[in-house]
Formats: sequence, C-alpha cells, structure tokens
Amino acid sequence: MDLTNNHSENLAPFALEAVLFDVGGTLMEPWPSIGHVYAEVAEGSGWKTLDIDRLNHQFEGAWKAKADFHYSPEHWQNIVIESFEGMVSREACIELFPKLYRRFEDPDVWRIFDDVMPALDDLASRGFRLGIVSNWDNRLKPLLRRLKLDGFFDFVCVSCDIGFTKPSPVIFEHTIGKFGLPSERMLHVGDQADEDLKGARNAGLHSLLLDRNAQCGTEVIDRLTELSPRITEAWI
Repeated sequence: MDLTNNHSENLAPFALEAVLFDVGGTLMEPWPSIGHVYAEVAEGSGWKTLDIDRLNHQFEGAWKAKADFHYSPEHWQNIVIESFEGMVSREACIELFPKLYRRFEDPDVWRIFDDVMPALDDLASRGFRLGIVSNWDNRLKPLLRRLKLDGFFDFVCVSCDIGFTKPSPVIFEHTIGKFGLPSERMLHVGDQADEDLKGARNAGLHSLLLDRNAQCGTEVIDRLTELSPRITEAWI
C-alpha cells in the first residue's frame, strides 16, 4: 500500500494510528561493525590481528546467502563459522561462538541511528502508538531495555516468539491483532524491500522503505525524521 496513492482518500483524516518499525538497520546497527566485534572477541581468546575488512566481507556474503534462517543459536553459529573461514578453524569458531553470541547482548556494541530518538519522540508526542516487528532472537527485548528504547513501544513482536520471520504475513498479522486496529490504520517502516516493504503490504499494512543512502521517493524515506511530514502529507 502506497501512503500517497492507495485508497487513503477513503479514510478519515488522522486515520493512521500506529507506526511499526524494523530494528536492525532501521533503529540500530552493530558498532563499529560486525567485523570489529568479531575480531575483538576473537582477540580475547588469543586470535590476534584478524583482518576486519575480510571479516565484514565474509559476514556479508554469509548473510546474503542464508536460507531458511530461524535466528537460532545453531544458525548464528553457522554464520560465524562462514565469517571466520580461512582465518579461524571451524573447531575454534565453535568454541568461540558462545562468547560472540553473548557479546551482542551488550548495548555498547550497538549504535542507535541519530534520527531514531527525534523520530520516536515526535511520533509519540503526536499520539501515535508505536511497535516493533523484527526478525531476531530472544536477545532483542533485553537489549532494547538496556538501550532505553523499550519504553517507546506498545508491543515488540520478535520472530523467535512467533515462529515466523518476515516477510511472512503471520508475524505482521500477529502484531495487528495485538494492536487491535485495522491494518489500514497502521504503517510499517524498515530497511529491507522484501521483508519490510513488501511483507507489510502483503499483510494489508501501509509501508515505507528506509534507505539512508537514497533520495526520498514515493515508497522511500532517507531518514526516520521524514516520517512525520510524510504522514502529515498523506493523511491530513
């Protein structure tokens, strides 16, 4: 559903009542990078001077190639093994994995994008209900609390709790039910075209793609602070 040209003329002003967000790549990102964190943890176990650029490159390749990924520790371990390929043995990766897994529970390895807090403050002050729909594991909710983000959201829907990942409509439909609103009164925002933009639309929600490296367009915003004027333009 397009905020600017799909049936919005049939809805009352201020009909949009809730805004949902993806998390990774939308609200926050690993910091300084996945490779930096992997290298730091590995160094603590005796693996010195690992190539951070190579770690990032191999992680990106493993992440793009993943299939039927359920965000379980076993699946994450496979990503770690592929990320360290040619640098650390498989056996050493398996031994290292629990430390890496726990490290990403810590708020200091995550950076909240600078447009997030202003956007959330603005939307909350205008009376919008806020939520999260994220492909993640059981580390997300505690992490949101540690980052002091959890208080903004009425409901946090995590794929590990539902058993379905985006773009499945099931995870969106579950969230719609928790809010108790018609889907056309809800907007989802995320940084993945298939998982967020198309996935939300297939479940009947409005959606916008966040791409901080692109120009704003009909379906795209380049900063979350563009949400407020976009919503105003489309709905008032």
